[in-house]
Amino acid sequence: MRDSFARTLHDIGHKTKDVFIVVADISPAGSMAPFRNDFPDRFINVGVAEQSMIGLCAGLALRGCRPFAYTIATFAIYRPFEQVRVDVCYQNLPVTIVGIGGGIAYSTLGGTHHAQEDVAVMSALPNMTVLAPCDAAETAAATWAAVERNGPVYLRLGKAGEPDLTSKAIDPYVFGKIRRLRQGRDICFLSYGPITKMAFDAAEVIEKQSGATVAVTSVHTLKPLDREGIAKVLQEFSTVVVLEEHSPQGGLGGKVKEIAWESGAKCRLATFSLQDEFIHAFGSHAYLQERHGLSIDALTRAVLTPIAR
Repeated sequence: MRDSFARTLHDIGHKTKDVFIVVADISPAGSMAPFRNDFPDRFINVGVAEQSMIGLCAGLALRGCRPFAYTIATFAIYRPFEQVRVDVCYQNLPVTIVGIGGGIAYSTLGGTHHAQEDVAVMSALPNMTVLAPCDAAETAAATWAAVERNGPVYLRLGKAGEPDLTSKAIDPYVFGKIRRLRQGRDICFLSYGPITKMAFDAAEVIEKQSGATVAVTSVHTLKPLDREGIAKVLQEFSTVVVLEEHSPQGGLGGKVKEIAWESGAKCRLATFSLQDEFIHAFGSHAYLQERHGLSIDALTRAVLTPIAR
């Protein structure tokens, strides 16, 4: 995903001369090298100074530029939160904050690198748009959408190596609208970010074991949320499952429950998220997901149990 972002921003740089990228010590892994080499005057590395990164982006935006702030998610939003809130959001400036490794993607680097509550924090800020694509193609589309916004954007990305999930999508990418990625009639997964792959894998298991057909829907735009589209899903399917790599507080699950209540939905609604705690364990991304209760087995068991009854 980060490579897709870098390639897309490089393409945008050729077309839009006011786009800048401001990084805090990382590129990372050389993915930003083409942009840095072709547009050296529009590539700025502030070092380990995240508050300066956001403040500099705000200043560039005030001069009519379209800056992107780019670093690991925890350092992009938590350390410089005052600058994000006051310098960028209060003035409604067109600054895109790119958070690499949303959720617990930086598994082995520990809790200081885990962005478990970033969607909740960023969604709470007035004027902020929150985008969370699920694969490389959605990342490219979301990057273009960020450039076209007139205010602040938080672009939540994974790291690298995420599989293609959207090449056979039923619906096209449209900013602010959910899109069906996998067709089904009985059960629907609502998800965002790289964990959407788990929804695909669980859908296959559920179909084989139950005979039910399972849809997967990408909620790539978390703010503004497509409440009308989600309400339609809640009316259309007998079972709706929300899957997210985020705290249960302030994430998609709670918002879908609000919509279900307000729309009078009659479907069975299940939500799966990270636990509301720091997991003091060391291991791979998949291992930490499992420690948080997120796995294909756990997901399919929970969804299939009521069906079996």
